[in-house]
Amino acid sequence: MPSGGRRRSPRRRPACPRAPAPGPAGAPPRPLVDPFARAITYLRVSVTDRCDFRCVYCMSEHMTFLPKADVLSLEELDRLCSAFVAKGVSKLRLTGGEPLVRKDAKDIILRLGKLGVNLTLTTNGILVPAFIDTFKQVGIKTINISLDTLNPEKYHQITRRNHFDDVVKSIDLMIDKIKFLKYAQKENLPIPVSFI
Repeated sequence: MPSGGRRRSPRRRPACPRAPAPGPAGAPPRPLVDPFARAITYLRVSVTDRCDFRCVYCMSEHMTFLPKADVLSLEELDRLCSAFVAKGVSKLRLTGGEPLVRKDAKDIILRLGKLGVNLTLTTNGILVPAFIDTFKQVGIKTINISLDTLNPEKYHQITRRNHFDDVVKSIDLMIDKIKFLKYAQKENLPIPVSFI
């Protein structure tokens, strides 16, 4: 240390507020909070590690996936998400892998759609047309469709799959649904199911 220099005291990180203590037995569950006392209302749920793409930033071409016995079942997902909803979670996002490749994906969406929360998902878009009716039935309001590039050749290089046109068709399908909903709302037409 140079002569006459001042010793700097180490910077201290601010203390994090403590989460509330558990309530008495029989009391309603306390809401979830993070270490900064912010309410946790949004939960991402990975329903599978499998995917029909092999994006270079995510998976190798030859993947070894979890045994199906190690993946949460429909009943387990329902129990887990219900517990979080009881603790104040109001938005659930289904992810993967690719969530729609699960054989019971429709059952999962229908079951979790009964929890009374904002249900949404992130998908590569390939299977969206097969799930449109399910989305409408549950009233899903938002969907994230992954599209890494607007260049078909680069898309093939990134995903190792040749599905660019299929994904664009899925996006067009979703846009058509949005246009219809806006038109129906403007003209005061009856809409049996809200869908965006």
